Amino acid sequence: MQSSLSTFKHKMSKGEGKINREMLMLQTNQARGTRASLNQFDTRKRLIVSNKPTLPDLNAKLCSDSEEEEEETVENLTSLTPQAAHHGLPKLLFDLEVEIFARASCFQYWKLNFLNKQFSQLLQSREIFRVRRERGLVQPYVLMFWSGETCWAMFDKGFKNFRQLPEIPSDFCFFSGDKETITAGTHLIVIGREKQSIVVWRYELEINKWIKDTEMITPRVMYASASRGTDAFFAGGIKTGEKGVSNVVNIAERYNSDTKTWKAMKPMHKRRKFSSGCFLRGKFYALGGRDENDEYLTCGESYDEKTDSWKLIPNILKGMTFMNPQSPPLIAVVKDNLYLLETWLNELWVYDINANAWKSLGVVPVKANAALGWGVAFKSVGDRLLVIGASATQSWDNNTMSVYTCCPSPKVEKIIWEETRCDGVKLSHFIRNCCVMLA
Repeated sequence: MQSSLSTFKHKMSKGEGKINREMLMLQTNQARGTRASLNQFDTRKRLIVSNKPTLPDLNAKLCSDSEEEEEETVENLTSLTPQAAHHGLPKLLFDLEVEIFARASCFQYWKLNFLNKQFSQLLQSREIFRVRRERGLVQPYVLMFWSGETCWAMFDKGFKNFRQLPEIPSDFCFFSGDKETITAGTHLIVIGREKQSIVVWRYELEINKWIKDTEMITPRVMYASASRGTDAFFAGGIKTGEKGVSNVVNIAERYNSDTKTWKAMKPMHKRRKFSSGCFLRGKFYALGGRDENDEYLTCGESYDEKTDSWKLIPNILKGMTFMNPQSPPLIAVVKDNLYLLETWLNELWVYDINANAWKSLGVVPVKANAALGWGVAFKSVGDRLLVIGASATQSWDNNTMSVYTCCPSPKVEKIIWEETRCDGVKLSHFIRNCCVMLA
């Protein structure tokens, strides 16, 4: 009896041991599966929510492991379908992610580069900016560089938000000399002279970084320029020839920010420097300036892309007062109407394209004649005109700038200007560069 009971207990003990081992294996497998499932869930959750990042140095390197890896990843991302863009992230989540960030302010985008690599790659793929364009979410941003500063600054159209861009890694010659700016898509193009040659620096909003770009086909300065979409157009200017001799040219070319390439255009009829450019009713215009004999030009030219040809427009600046050293004409286009800040009279003019004549819309609230137009910003921001300069109501020894906007119309007799306050920013008394980016 006792022998039978011992035999039974021994068998039960072996059976329990087998069951316990099987249960332990089952629990281990379940735990592995559960952890894998949670990890997958956490990864997807982090892609959409993530943690609030600590704001690092603006000039710090981005999240990519190397420059080569970053460029290769961005190239692969831009060629992938949305379904595959985020390492297998379902299309619904990818589209939702893009839609959410497309509605965020461009002032916040630079932070995504430091959040994690996937957000950085999403930003550099330009999907967010494509959706902004398609949904009508594009907003104008004012980019300025003023006396006493080493960095460009970015403002929203109401001048309520402000952000300083990283400093251009250039030399003393570049910073101390004249520079010219224009935007092309989400890129800010700054052209100036370094110690060795004329260079092109490109700021990319997607990566919050300056990159030395390819040179112009004919490097030069003091040209007319204007942008439309991802293209920027350049005409005329001063070219430095052999033995340092400067030549006024009629050369024209265009830059595309998508391909980052330059393309030659047909030359203008007139050589001109210190001229101004704009887009008016689908055509690129180069107005005024001085010719190779340093004589002021009252004529302008319009460029037709379809025929790659220029049309000379005589006396388009007839009636404007010129005095040496006059700034390039201060022009801006709102709702297909061309406006001019006549710097000698401190007046706003509107152009009648059919009569080739100008009409005065009253006095502007800044002292544009203080330096014959230099140091004053005059731009179109959406459906409004923007002028930045020393206020006409302040004393001459006041060294701060005032910002004014208006909704212009060629049908009114006098424009009403509204002053805009720049919260937390004190602008210098001299604006060196100003342009508007649509992003």
